[in-house]
Amino acid sequence: MKPILGITMGDICGIGPEITVKALLHKETYAMCRPVVIGSAKAVCRALQAIGRDADIHMVEDIQEAVFACGTIDVWDIPAGDPLPPYGQETAQGGKAAYEAIEAAIRLAMAGKIDAVITGPLNKAALHLAGYPYSGHTEIFAEQTGTKKYAMMLADGNLRVVHVSTHVSLREACDRVKKDRVLETITLAQNACRNLGIERPRIAVAGLNPHCGEGGLFGREEIEEISPAIAAAREKGWDVTGPVPPDTVFSKARGGMFDIVVAMYHDQGHIPLKLAGFSYNEEKKSFTSVSGVNITLGLPIIRASVDHGTGFDLAGRGTASEESLQNAMEYGVRLANTRKRAAQEDGAC
Repeated sequence: MKPILGITMGDICGIGPEITVKALLHKETYAMCRPVVIGSAKAVCRALQAIGRDADIHMVEDIQEAVFACGTIDVWDIPAGDPLPPYGQETAQGGKAAYEAIEAAIRLAMAGKIDAVITGPLNKAALHLAGYPYSGHTEIFAEQTGTKKYAMMLADGNLRVVHVSTHVSLREACDRVKKDRVLETITLAQNACRNLGIERPRIAVAGLNPHCGEGGLFGREEIEEISPAIAAAREKGWDVTGPVPPDTVFSKARGGMFDIVVAMYHDQGHIPLKLAGFSYNEEKKSFTSVSGVNITLGLPIIRASVDHGTGFDLAGRGTASEESLQNAMEYGVRLANTRKRAAQEDGAC
């Protein structure tokens, strides 16, 4: 059976609802999976109006009630209040609706009712206005599932990046480059690639400092923390290279030399991924391509997400691209299928 994907729309004041309904109006979506929206049915209706399309809204209280047919959008309704908050604004109402949808999706995934959670973009300020002091999806999923060892992976095509740290200051990010955490992140990268069907992953570990510290002249993290972590990973028999200067490692990975890169902090990994996946057209004053996926590693459930923000300035126009959400759904399917195959093989044994 095709995997069941639970889709949360993110902040309903942003572009999340629009890209969700756009993705669910593609026949190809139903050829690869069985999607159900977990969130406000009113927000789905408003999004359909924004893009000028029609679809039947089928409310479900049990996943087994879903019809999973193109032209019908199955919705596990999470009421968001009446009226809905306006597009393009940070509101406590929008933050509350986003959080409650995520919480419901996690419960369904943990109960085995859905095979993966696919998330739309959140607004952190709206979350905080609603009383949820999280820095993003990753931290919500980790806390709700009781996960202690986790990391964010970004992917666009054959370029994959997993981060030692993400939503902390740059000063704190440097302090977090420690052998144990680097080795933990390498381990998560190794497992992620295996889960994607890459039997012997080629892992590159980026340095922290320019020129990887130039033998200690520009910093000693490579000598004292990163290299020892790489050595420990190699002792496990893994194919790990590094530390590699961060100004060249991503080009090498994009060219096919590596399957995944371990980045030391948020922007070190995000900038090359978004340069690869986002294309801006100055004449049209808009992005013509917004691809890429955000995946949380280490969870007991599968979570994949768009790799862009809420786009409050675009919300309600019906022009936002669903490309990144489609990418996330494809990754969710791939990971769910791999997990199912592994479970079947274990059962056969």
